[in-house]
Amino acid sequence: MRKITLLVLFPVLVFAQEKATTVTTKQVGRYDTNKFSQMYDLLATPNMFRTASGAPGPAYYQQQADYKMDVELDDKNSKLMGAETITYTNNSPDVLEYLWVQLDQNQAAKDSETPLAESDRLEQTFPANNFTNKFLKQDLERGFNIEYVKDAKGAPLSYTINHTMMRINLVTPMKPGTSMTFSIKWWYNINNYQLEGGRSGYELFEKEGNKLYVIAQFYPRMAVYNDVEGWQNMQFWGGGEFALPFGNFDVNITVPADHVMEATGELTNRAEVFTAAQVKRYEQAQKSFDKPVVIVTQEEAEAAEKGFATKKKTWKFSAKNVRDFGIATSRKFIYDAMAVKLNDKVVMAASVYPKEANPLWGETSTMMVAHTLKSYSSHTFDYPYPKAVSVSAADQGMEYPMICWNFGRPDENGVTSEQIKNGMIGVVIHEVGHNFFPMIVNSDERQWTWMDEGLNSFMEFMAEDELGTNFPSRRGPAKNIVPYMSGDQKYLEPIMSNSEGIIQFGNNAYGKPATGLNILRETIMGRELFDYAFKTYANRWKFKHPTPEDFFRTMEDASGVDLDWFFRGWFYSTDFVDIGISNVKQYYVTETPTAALKNAKVRRGRFGVESGPFVYLVEGDNAELNSKDKKALKIEEVKLLSDYVSTLTAEEKGSLKSPKYFYEVEFNKPGGMIMPILVELTYEDGTTENFKYPAQIWRKANETAKKVYATEKAIKKIQIDPKLETADIDVTNNTWPKEETKSKFD
Repeated sequence: MRKITLLVLFPVLVFAQEKATTVTTKQVGRYDTNKFSQMYDLLATPNMFRTASGAPGPAYYQQQADYKMDVELDDKNSKLMGAETITYTNNSPDVLEYLWVQLDQNQAAKDSETPLAESDRLEQTFPANNFTNKFLKQDLERGFNIEYVKDAKGAPLSYTINHTMMRINLVTPMKPGTSMTFSIKWWYNINNYQLEGGRSGYELFEKEGNKLYVIAQFYPRMAVYNDVEGWQNMQFWGGGEFALPFGNFDVNITVPADHVMEATGELTNRAEVFTAAQVKRYEQAQKSFDKPVVIVTQEEAEAAEKGFATKKKTWKFSAKNVRDFGIATSRKFIYDAMAVKLNDKVVMAASVYPKEANPLWGETSTMMVAHTLKSYSSHTFDYPYPKAVSVSAADQGMEYPMICWNFGRPDENGVTSEQIKNGMIGVVIHEVGHNFFPMIVNSDERQWTWMDEGLNSFMEFMAEDELGTNFPSRRGPAKNIVPYMSGDQKYLEPIMSNSEGIIQFGNNAYGKPATGLNILRETIMGRELFDYAFKTYANRWKFKHPTPEDFFRTMEDASGVDLDWFFRGWFYSTDFVDIGISNVKQYYVTETPTAALKNAKVRRGRFGVESGPFVYLVEGDNAELNSKDKKALKIEEVKLLSDYVSTLTAEEKGSLKSPKYFYEVEFNKPGGMIMPILVELTYEDGTTENFKYPAQIWRKANETAKKVYATEKAIKKIQIDPKLETADIDVTNNTWPKEETKSKFD
């Protein structure tokens, strides 16, 4: 019985194997890989906090952190001491068991993990100062020294420091709608940023022993708590910048009496810290709209820098609805300012700089501040703060509310090269522009660098263009990003990458998003639709905390343009643009069919087909059009056409075109990034005609697209993207007939 059972089952088993094999060879389905698919798989689900339109929702909230601060600078020892009282308001619907505070100075402390997380290698050639700093100097005492954390009644609060973040452990959790006040006392040694690096610190003028301070991240700062990720308490590794809540600041800063200072906010005791003559000059500056007024002169600065006063002065600043605070102070500062009219309000543009920055800074800086405020305001919203200040700082470019540090100085003889001048103009526009992104449109820099740097670089490009001087912009023009996008894919990341994971930081977070926005504005959407949508985003999210989804959705919502394909490719991938001409066929009109066409059926309309007689388009080179049968079209010589046209009214006949030449052009897309096809036809008489086919031409075939041109004149040349608008990385396939690319040595 057992043997019989086996014999019976054997063919069944064989059959089952054959059947399974047959199934596996059948065609299988595939997932949707169409690059025009909507981004539901990438974007966060809309909710009551953030709507599908990209606007804040009815339940949107944000926390508030208000600061009262007393700060003192020990100039001799380069030490900063301070005590702050923070009033934190919980506007969220959540109960908070603890608070997170940022201690950014700890990124430079001895126990910092930043250098441990960076790969290191031994260079074989060192400048002497670099070698000394790297191998010979002992570790410096850096980072915050927290003396106490106390509640409103002066009782100690429990806290835990985790490198650059401090958790304050609450005895009683904070309920929604409540506020709590606590205080922190701290000090730290200020770094020489030219030797040690960092976004702030001091510059030492060795010959005279003076220091120029640009001070930021100088106080324990509240972290952001929001609906997206709760506490933003990612460590500060040095690359990704900052996420901060808005609040009001009252800050008293005590410095040597011979210092001149600027800082975030309005100076509330001007008469106490300036001379009567300087106060009068400032009042003149408030009425000067065409050029700056010098308030602290170079002669006054030169006298002060020799004194090293032992007495002190306290400067008092008050700032409303800002996310941060910055300070610049030195006895070397020259100070100028002018008024800027923005619709119904006037704001002050100002600069502080040492004599080493003149004449460049006196001639240029404040004028560029004023230009930036006007340009950015026209594309977003009127600048809401009372002033914007540009500070001359060697090797620096950094931004804070109402104040920023900028590099670029003449050489020792006061001579400024065009490169230095243009670099200085660019950085002033860029850093002043940061007042809009992210100081007001307050994105999370720690997570998404492109949301402030990329958007701001795009705004900088427009402001530079509006100078009307053919300014050599680095970022924005499509052709400038080609070397990056055509690079080795091993060293490229999508724009939507965390700040700390980007290899080519400038290209990825600044250049590529700026270029993408420029392409959107000039080539895909057009200025009218783009400008309206961009301004809508800026106004929806000013003094709020937007996310990438809020930007993407608003740009579509306010323009009526489907941009998912663009954001998916340009921001979420490392696809590159490469569109080429793969084939061009030329045709002539005849009533004599080829063998292949003789019995062909022709589709007519959506449903039916119709049999001849027909007019035929037969492939034939332009050079053959002088032969008896292959010639340029003349309607009266084609009987079928002539007979049909004779049935038309005079008005209908008059509206007919008279094409003679027919071309079918096939475009391909070796690059993965979708883009509109921009085509320029050059005719034999030298005239040109341009066509623009929207990106949607790639929706179905996705790899190739065809277009037919019926022209009155023979086409001499076909060129894709003649003005280099799309960041096409390979232009050798952009022309027909194919052009030889000249060697760089020719």
